[in-house]
Amino acid sequence: MEAQSLPAALALVAGGGAGLSPEDQAALGVSLPLLQRDYRFERVWFWGCIQGVRGTYYIAEGLGPDRAAPRSRLYSLNCLDWSLLTPATKEMVAQAEQLKGRFQGDPSFQYDLAEINAEAAERFFEGGESVINEEARLIATIEEIDREVGIVPRGAFVKTPLGSVHENRHFEGLSLAEAKKLSSYFHFTEPVNLKNKTLLEKANLDPSTDFLDSLEHDIPQGSWSVQVEKGGAVVVLRSLLWLGLTFYHVPMTKQYGYVYFGTGEKNLDLPFML
Repeated sequence: MEAQSLPAALALVAGGGAGLSPEDQAALGVSLPLLQRDYRFERVWFWGCIQGVRGTYYIAEGLGPDRAAPRSRLYSLNCLDWSLLTPATKEMVAQAEQLKGRFQGDPSFQYDLAEINAEAAERFFEGGESVINEEARLIATIEEIDREVGIVPRGAFVKTPLGSVHENRHFEGLSLAEAKKLSSYFHFTEPVNLKNKTLLEKANLDPSTDFLDSLEHDIPQGSWSVQVEKGGAVVVLRSLLWLGLTFYHVPMTKQYGYVYFGTGEKNLDLPFML
């Protein structure tokens, strides 16, 4: 969610019980604008928190002119001092998927993959030292959450003929009726299902706005909870796959965003719960 509108946005997603203390909000209100200035980001988003056993990671994302370009991610342990994270790799994500249990809250903490999954350790490290730092797990988890449940409303972004993606200045929000439909929201990442659509299905799509995968085909079905709160003033989507991910949109306005407050653990039991 936008750093500039953080207090108002947090109030809209507070129905799930998650949030920040007044002290943390005040610290973020000071440090995020400085972060944007120092790193020369065009926009800064407050991504959320991953709660560890001994500490909490506060995450921010910096964006450039092309919104589809890889984002710069940073973390803080106190909402004031920020450290830049290296970009996630496919190998890093695959290794992190083998790790189970809570984060510790210490970036230097080391996991021994051989003790957790000997077969995976042998495959990834080929007899070498099978140690993964928690910072690498943090990078991979943020990347996975963004890819699987990071969403935006339909029409909020447009794709130019040159392939770059920009905010749609003409976007005035979804109507309340449209905001209740999963088909009105897109995954803000490289599309997968769109490439498998037939030419007949693509004929009804606007290539400038319908260039992403919609939520209606997510697997497993039922992995999103859609609720209208505050007397119809805001529509809230909550992910049941990554518990703690909350998206909000105020119909007929440009106000939308998502935030994550959780333990960084995927709900692998979801197919059996539906």
